[in-house]
Amino acid sequence: MIPKYSQDTRKVFSLAIPAALKSLVDILQSLIDMLMVGMLSFYALAAVGVSMQFMMIVNVLMTLYVVGGNALISRFIGSNRKKRASSLLYALLIISVILSIFVSFLGYFGSEYFYSILGAEDEVIELGSAYFKILSLGIVVIFIDALLFNALSASGDTKSSLYIKLVSAGINAFLNYVLIFGHFGFVAMGIEGAAIATLIAYAFNVSVYFLILKKTTAKINILPIIRFVDLKRALKVGWGAALDRGISSMSFVFFVAIIAWYGTVELAGYQVGLRIEGIAFMPGFGFAIAAMALVGQNLGAKNKEKAYHMGVISGRIAYIFMGSIGLFMILFPEYIVGVFTNDRATVLVASQYLILVGLAQVPLAIMFVYSSALRGAGATKTTLKINVLSLWFFRIIPSYIAYKLGYGIISIFIIMNVETLFKGIIYWYIYQKRDWLNTKV
Repeated sequence: MIPKYSQDTRKVFSLAIPAALKSLVDILQSLIDMLMVGMLSFYALAAVGVSMQFMMIVNVLMTLYVVGGNALISRFIGSNRKKRASSLLYALLIISVILSIFVSFLGYFGSEYFYSILGAEDEVIELGSAYFKILSLGIVVIFIDALLFNALSASGDTKSSLYIKLVSAGINAFLNYVLIFGHFGFVAMGIEGAAIATLIAYAFNVSVYFLILKKTTAKINILPIIRFVDLKRALKVGWGAALDRGISSMSFVFFVAIIAWYGTVELAGYQVGLRIEGIAFMPGFGFAIAAMALVGQNLGAKNKEKAYHMGVISGRIAYIFMGSIGLFMILFPEYIVGVFTNDRATVLVASQYLILVGLAQVPLAIMFVYSSALRGAGATKTTLKINVLSLWFFRIIPSYIAYKLGYGIISIFIIMNVETLFKGIIYWYIYQKRDWLNTKV
């Protein structure tokens, strides 16, 4: 007989590994997009890069229905109420479509204005507007994709999303090659071709998700019944997460602005280091998804002890993985950075960044997993307070003071990692208290 602890660990791995790999494929797809668009011109590359900043704002709206839906769907699945989970998914699907129409309208008619207020050059505005207008017309598939991925994850299925993403990433890369540069008899469409390729890839995702959800054997289906009580509960949980993401996104803009004050080299070094660190995020992201789903499911099954236990297991495995990657960043920073740039000044700054964030990978893993566990329990107001207060009082304000006092860029990196440490400790303390297990959703 397999020990219970071993079974729980396997369950965590079965959810976490596919989710982490899916996120890695997301990053690789984004890099391939940027690489192909960059072959057109510097302006095209800048236009797509700026559009990603707009999508960060759009993600705030998606968080509204995704996180609350995730918390409630996982509870319904855990309590064997598949019909309730399926009807909630249907209601959230309608909400996602309504929100996407609003974003499509703003994106299509306001794209030029959005680029111009950021001070972009005329060529970037022209290319970016053309790209984002096409993206805006199909934003509905991006909204639905986010909802269905998270719904399947909440139900305990992350493997399907990985397989879908692997195929769609290949489709996206092929269509980029065909539509951007005009191969196989197609007219070269440039940056507009990249936007079309992206939307077709998302449309493929959504189509396959619907096919999976139509199966009676699926862990969750789409049941055309709207229970307004459940929808209200999901949105009540979701608004805290959306507000959290919105404020955090704006806060990071302030933080990056402080780094930009130091100069172009410092900003470039930070950006390179951040992108490398993003690879280390993948295990943490996967185990965060696992913690969110398993905590919610066990709370739905009225098993608070196991809900707590699953978060602990997810956290332990996450900080072993991320701590190991952090050690690699500490020992070989220049070799890693050298893959992305050979500018000596940028390599120096990015290497300093990697050494320091390498030291902070364990508390970062704790923060990832435990914050997701709290969201899975529906305690989004708690995570909102912790994240906003920590960002401003432990990171942004001290960084501003350090800059004004004339301290170098390394002081900003130190402050950033001290804030991560404090936040990790706070989440550990909140998690250990177990009050969040009694959250009503």
